[in-house]
Amino acid sequence: MAAPTGMIERMRIIVDADPGIDDALALYYLRAQPETEIVAIGTVHGNVPVEQATANALRLVERLNLDVPVAMGAAKPLAQPLMTAESVHGEDGLGGHAGGEPTTSPTGESAAEQLANLARESPGELSLLAIGPLTNVALALQIEPRLPALLDKVVVMGGALNVPGNITSHAEANFWHDPEAADLVLAAGFDDLTIVGLDVTMEGHASQEWLDALPDDCFPRRILGFYADFYGSFLGKKGFVPHDPLAAAILCDPGLATCHEDRFAIELTGRYTRGKIVADQRFLAPESPFGRDIATERTKAKYAVTADNARFLDQLRHAVTQP
Repeated sequence: MAAPTGMIERMRIIVDADPGIDDALALYYLRAQPETEIVAIGTVHGNVPVEQATANALRLVERLNLDVPVAMGAAKPLAQPLMTAESVHGEDGLGGHAGGEPTTSPTGESAAEQLANLARESPGELSLLAIGPLTNVALALQIEPRLPALLDKVVVMGGALNVPGNITSHAEANFWHDPEAADLVLAAGFDDLTIVGLDVTMEGHASQEWLDALPDDCFPRRILGFYADFYGSFLGKKGFVPHDPLAAAILCDPGLATCHEDRFAIELTGRYTRGKIVADQRFLAPESPFGRDIATERTKAKYAVTADNARFLDQLRHAVTQP
């Protein structure tokens, strides 16, 4: 729906997340954009169990003075045991700085119900930023099969197409945490779907100098200490990788990235490749005579291949230092 004459049209966003240090940064980024409105937040298992993710989302909503509903979502993947990543984000998910219990509570509906209901209420007016495992989005598709036509833009943080994974040698964490859900989402036929994977996020490394430039009393700086220690332990250089805020930035400003358009699926059965995103990258992709094929089963989506990291990191610094 177009904004009235003389008004700036605001992008209205549902965030599905598993906070998570870089999820917190993504919320800071969105809060700072004058033409962006966070409509609702759904939580999901991933970086921490969903109960902790929900408490963190509520804490962040309070800290950022956001008046938005938070719905607790899926506690486990569709078809595999729960795995979490406290070694990356800390036992509390926020690098040991989560703080006291939130004073607010989640809504009574699930994150999947919230997503489906909001999309029905405002068809074509809402965008989705999914920066955790895609379990909630897959469940919302079961509740509302028209979801791909009801949402405006969808940006997903996940995947490692032409680079190594970060949880197995082939799989990126969000897709690996629920491969079946990720594949359902990629198969759903969203009209405008952009995937932001490790191909671009790992190139957006924020240096120790970037971190040191943040004020000492800045909450993002405090939580980033744990995160930077983790990345420094295996990257061989100080700093951190802001995966989720880059996905948020590309949703708000698509010009930050260049994308390759293709048809994508998730490997579900490979012994070593389960959770890997795959694409039909053939120069010619005729209908396969050997049965099912990505080229004939999937609609196209965009996959980010480069990003203007200098501009993004300047934007992120501004966002996390706003009062």
